[in-house]
Amino acid sequence: MKTCKHLLHVLFAAWVGVTAVPWAAAQSEISSFAFVQQDGSMRISGYLIRLYGIHIPPTEQSCHTFIRPMPCGTRASLALEFKISGDFVRCLPRATNPDGSITASCRAGDDDLSAWMLRRGWAVALPDAPFEYITLERIAQSRGIGIWGIPIDTIRPR
Repeated sequence: MKTCKHLLHVLFAAWVGVTAVPWAAAQSEISSFAFVQQDGSMRISGYLIRLYGIHIPPTEQSCHTFIRPMPCGTRASLALEFKISGDFVRCLPRATNPDGSITASCRAGDDDLSAWMLRRGWAVALPDAPFEYITLERIAQSRGIGIWGIPIDTIRPR
């Protein structure tokens, strides 16, 4: 009888542990409408979020004259703004940076935003990025799209 009672305690503890994990993960997710900054970072629920695994190089300024009010920014930040407009962005934080910003894996709809930016040639994969990101960057580069193919766009040194 004592063994059965002990087993019930162990099973209850395991059940609590399994059901608590998704709750803890849900608490750490940042989810809301996003406001894209000129450098390609996003403001979500008061947090400054940088996309995980990529760097968005600063490029020439551009403006969409067919939209009112007329949005201006780097071509990459405008592409990201267009992608997420009207969608909730869900981010899973990975690290806090010294400047207080958060590096996070973010999704809009079913799309991984870092992969989306790389696929369209608007970002470069960081050295410690997943292999998939490096591959997506190389494909965009070979196709000459985004920063890899617009001759009027030049990458500005920092």
